[in-house]
Amino acid sequence: MTSTEDVHTDEQTELAARLRLVVGRLHRRIRIDGRESIPPLQLSALATVEQHGPLRLSELARREAVTAPTMSRVLTALDEQGLVIRTPDPNDARGVRIVLSEEGAARLAEVRSHRTALVARRLARLDDAQRATLVAALPALEALLVEDD
Repeated sequence: MTSTEDVHTDEQTELAARLRLVVGRLHRRIRIDGRESIPPLQLSALATVEQHGPLRLSELARREAVTAPTMSRVLTALDEQGLVIRTPDPNDARGVRIVLSEEGAARLAEVRSHRTALVARRLARLDDAQRATLVAALPALEALLVEDD
């Protein structure tokens, strides 16, 4: 490697570390300040069902990167709270598909609204130039969410 490539790699590594740290801390702060009554994995499962549902338990577990027994416990808790509905799988009489209940959709919307308000309050502390910088950076940040092929 040339020294220019070394500097470029060092800069990217530093940028990656700083970005990881700030995103992680901001996420944690939002979660703590949000004081949601729904644990993180349950909340994530609700969002996944909303986005991709109806889903079988195995598919939901795969999307959440947890084991089927773990997801079964999560779904039991969500079902007990009335946040999901188990419906028969039309392709497999033994299986069920998970969909959001009206209450589940309402709770998810409530959490999102509350978290958005928390971020908005933090954004209000920034000056106009800092907010403009964030607006300009959003397309690049959103591009980071695109999966690798």
